[in-house]
Amino acid sequence: MRVIAGKARRLVLKTIEGQDTRPTTDRIKETLFNMIHGDMQGCCFLDLFSGSGAIGIEALSRGARLAVMIEQNPKAAECIRENLKATRLEEDAIVMNCDVMTGLRRLEGKGYVFDFVFMDPPYHNEWEKQVLQYLIHSRLTAEDTAIIIEAALETSFDYLESMGYRMIREKNYKTNKHVFVTKKKPKEKEETV
Repeated sequence: MRVIAGKARRLVLKTIEGQDTRPTTDRIKETLFNMIHGDMQGCCFLDLFSGSGAIGIEALSRGARLAVMIEQNPKAAECIRENLKATRLEEDAIVMNCDVMTGLRRLEGKGYVFDFVFMDPPYHNEWEKQVLQYLIHSRLTAEDTAIIIEAALETSFDYLESMGYRMIREKNYKTNKHVFVTKKKPKEKEETV
C-alpha cells in the first residue's frame, strides 16, 4: 500500500497484520481521490475507522490542511503515527485513539467544521448509520460537507432521506462501494415534510 499522489507520492505505508483492519486498496483509493481531488486543497478532512491512516494521509498528501483520524485499535493508531512520520505529514494531522463516537464528541465545540468525512467501518454492523445519526445534528459538518461511506455492496442506505441526508453519488466496485451523501438543504427538508 502506498500514497498515490501529492507531496508524499509513492511512499509505502505500513499496515497492521491480521484481520483487525481492512485497508482500502490502492486502486479504489485512487478512484475515490480522482472523484474528489478538485476540492482537496486546503480542506479539513475527517477519517473515521482509520485503520492504517491511508485515506487521511492521502488527503494530506494532496493538499488538505488538516486530517483528523479516529481509530480505536491501539496497534492501528500507532501504525497511523508511524505512517505520518514516514510521510512527514504529522504536523497537519491529529490521531485520536478511541472509538469513533467518543472521538466525535471530543471534537465537538472545538471549532472544527469538516469539508470531508470519510468512514470505512467494519461491514454489516450499521456503524455508519450510528455515525450519520450523530452527524446530522453536529456542528462538525455543514450542509456542503461531503460524507463518504465505504460499505459492502449489499448495504442498504434507504434510510438516508428520512434521516435528513441526500445521496449525491454511489460508486460500485467488485465487493464494496462508496456512497457520497450531504445534509439536505433547508428547502429540501421543507419539501419532504
